[in-house]
Parts: sequence; C-alpha cells; structure tokens
Amino acid sequence: MRMAPTLLVLAAGMGSRYGGLKQIDPVGPAGETVLDYAVHDAIRAGFGEAVFVIRREFEEAFASAVTAKYARAIAVRTLFQATDDLPPGFDVPAGRERPWGTGHAVWCAREAVGGPFAVINADDFYGASSFSRLAAFLGGEVGTRYAMVGFRLANTLSEGGSVSRGVCRVEGGRLASVTEERAIARADVGPGRRFSGHETVSMNFWGFTPSLFEGLDSGLRAFLAASGSDPAAEFYLPAAVSGLVASGSATVEVIPSADTWFGITYREDRLLVAAAIRALVDAGAYPARLFA
Repeated sequence: MRMAPTLLVLAAGMGSRYGGLKQIDPVGPAGETVLDYAVHDAIRAGFGEAVFVIRREFEEAFASAVTAKYARAIAVRTLFQATDDLPPGFDVPAGRERPWGTGHAVWCAREAVGGPFAVINADDFYGASSFSRLAAFLGGEVGTRYAMVGFRLANTLSEGGSVSRGVCRVEGGRLASVTEERAIARADVGPGRRFSGHETVSMNFWGFTPSLFEGLDSGLRAFLAASGSDPAAEFYLPAAVSGLVASGSATVEVIPSADTWFGITYREDRLLVAAAIRALVDAGAYPARLFA
C-alpha cells in the first residue's frame, strides 16, 4: 500500500514587501488564510501530513494561529529553516541574516520527509484540481521523475507592483529549464512587450520523491562555494531543479493548471484575494468556514 504524500509548506518568509506575517493574515469570510485553503485542498486530494518550514523567531505565533487548528484534520509537524543549517564544511558568512532561499528551505526537511511529497508556498492559492492532479502523480512515482504544476504568466501578476517569476521552457510536456525573471509588471506583458503572458511559470508547486534531497545537497554545496559570501544570494528551488534537469539527473513532468492562481505579494493584493475567495465560496467551491 502506497503511503499518502506529504505536503511540505514553505512558510519561512516574513513577507517584507507586504509588511508582516502574511501567511496568517485573514482573507476568507470566516477569517481563513490563503494557507487554510491550500491545506483544505490538500486534505481533499489525499495528502496525509503537513510539514511546515518556518523561522524559529515566529514559532509561537505560527503554532497558535496555524498548526493548532490543522492538527485536528491532518498530521502536522513544524521544522525550522535556520541560517546556520548548512552542509559540513560551510559556515555562515559575516553579515548574513536572511534565510538561504526556497531550495535551502526544502533541503532543511531532508530528515523529516521519507516518501513522496509536494512543495508549496504558504501564501499562494493554487486551486483544488491542481492538488488532485499532483496527488495522483505522486501516487505512482518513485525515483527521479518529478512534477511541477505550471501556471500562465498573465494569471500570476500583482496589481500592487512587480513580481519575480520562474519562467519555464517546456518541451514535450517536460520541464527543460527555469529562468528566474525579476521585476515583471503588468506593463511588461502583452503583444510586442517583454512577455506575451502565455509563458508557463513556476509558482513553487512541485511534486518530488526523497531522491530530490541528494540532488539538492549537491546543488546547495555548489551554490555555497560560488555565492555563499554574498549576503543577499539565495538558493532558489526552481533553479536547483532546473540544474538537475540540465544534468540529466531528473525529469520533471509539467502539469498545466486550469485553476486560477492568486497570492499575496503586496498589501494591495489582500482585498483582491479576499474577493476572489468570496466568489469561490458563493459558487459552492468551498464551505463558508474551514477548520471550524
């Protein structure tokens, strides 16, 4: 009997542009967070455990606002993304205060995840069918065949300002590469502009097996050797996976999402997200209250 997949939630970002712990900011009609809807969708899709990667300094706030309510519906664990949690032989350079990025956050779960797992951001809404399709993929996967849920660039922009996106090159339904593009604004998207809007982008919604951790470890070591002295450098998960694909160490099936993505990057986004969730609740896609 195959084990139910684990949901690995990256929640270590404090949301500096947004101004606060945006992962627990209410957007639903009964005070739900974006994360509440993701966990709800994961439970419906058959995930058996939720593991949260956070920063130790907001452990108490996160536990009281998040894990306490989920524990009645799904097995829950909390891990810490510590700046000094590094492979042997590497130390934190002077001036480094921020975490090492999403690739490092997943690497920090290397001893906690023993079966197939999905990775999501804590502040993104991905949609119910996306979770179902990824769970189905993970139900039959072993080895180094992974998956990524891909979204259309035009559907992932913010009204509050520019965003960074992992723009994907897809060949034959598989991921060929991911390029991190920064400062994408709505004015950059459209006919004759920087982007068409039809590009597939990674929103950090991945499906993996534990074989990923060996590749992540190698990638993290190479990153630290090359850029570890830069206090602002980050080891991004899309770039790490792209490196595994380029080396032939893994393949990644791209699952196109028909769901509407939305998330909170800037404070202006919160009202738009709340309105979108209200529309889904009114349409019957979600109950009026989650985790009551």
